[in-house]
Amino acid sequence: MRNRFARSMISVAIAAVAVSAVIAIPRTSAQAPAPALKMSWGEPDLQGIWTDETDTPLQRSPRFANQEFFTEAQRAELDQQRSALLRRDKRVERGTELDVAGAYNAVFTSMKRTGARTSLIVDPPNGRLPPLTPEAQKLAAAEREFRLALLQSTETCKSKSVACNGGKYDPTPSPRLAELPPRYNTQRMNRHDGPEDGSLPDRCLTLGLPEFGAATGSFRRIVQTPGGIAIFYDVGQGQGWQRNIVMNGSPHLPASIRQWYGDSRGRWEGSTLVIDVTNFSPKTDYQGSRENLHLIERWTRISPTTLEYAVTIEDPTVWTRPWTAKQEFTRQSDQENRTYYEPRCIEGNYGLPGLLRGRRAEELAYAEGRGPHPATRDNATDFVGVEDDPLQ
Repeated sequence: MRNRFARSMISVAIAAVAVSAVIAIPRTSAQAPAPALKMSWGEPDLQGIWTDETDTPLQRSPRFANQEFFTEAQRAELDQQRSALLRRDKRVERGTELDVAGAYNAVFTSMKRTGARTSLIVDPPNGRLPPLTPEAQKLAAAEREFRLALLQSTETCKSKSVACNGGKYDPTPSPRLAELPPRYNTQRMNRHDGPEDGSLPDRCLTLGLPEFGAATGSFRRIVQTPGGIAIFYDVGQGQGWQRNIVMNGSPHLPASIRQWYGDSRGRWEGSTLVIDVTNFSPKTDYQGSRENLHLIERWTRISPTTLEYAVTIEDPTVWTRPWTAKQEFTRQSDQENRTYYEPRCIEGNYGLPGLLRGRRAEELAYAEGRGPHPATRDNATDFVGVEDDPLQ
């Protein structure tokens, strides 16, 4: 796909800039949907290649309070700030971890314009994720503590980088280096003792649903046949995947059968495709939610070139209440995107064995007195030390 690297790689941190509240500007998407385009067999036509052409954070920054939409002046100011941040000179002392972390700038990435909404989340009204349950808070803290322990003797913690927030520097390698993580690992940790120490994208495994767009952008291609719908997601750096929507009215699979992208059962409500998704694998993760994740998706074509996506997300073991997000996609040219040349990223490609072999080489060098202890090198937080994202 074109414009693959369309979303900026800026770290997530809260920028403390005061902005006065303004009156929300109505969006045309809030109006009644246009008359539905139809397939030849009479079902609503959602077919095509779709992508979001603006950047909108999942959660609303606290500095925008209850403001649902940006003004045009705010969007222009944010575009200027984000562009300057992406183009800054991040070079520090040559050869240090921070130097390598600053290697990606505007030469390698591009930036989409700030979206009209201040957050994808529309419910709760404050645009923020609901509070975590006590059990979810405890598990998240345990996972965070484990990852910080593996970073404790690195330059990341010594320099008090944002990547070590909540942790402390200790030059002694962590005694937890050989421990298993609190639960099945889906994120990057500062250890490569086996494949499952890597994050899912490092292993060429996608993050799955819900999919709001990755750091390198995302496209989805919807293909319809009588009684069937398939959606292909082009995400990340080759971690694309496809889901098939069961449209025959049959019930969900038994609870004992779990799937990476869940079990999707669809139906039409007027011009809207409604998809109920359950039966996720405990090896997938979205914001801490795993096998108990439940989605209700609504796909509505509100104009010939605009597709609205709304999803209600619930997991009573993670959040204290369900929450809803909305996103708009713009139709892309079928002709210009008819050929896609990028190789696929598949589990077990050369990158992951290279990470494992690199750690073994570091261990051998240390044992022979030719290098530092591997635990003192940060191989987990590759974008440490970057500044705040104005959108957050």
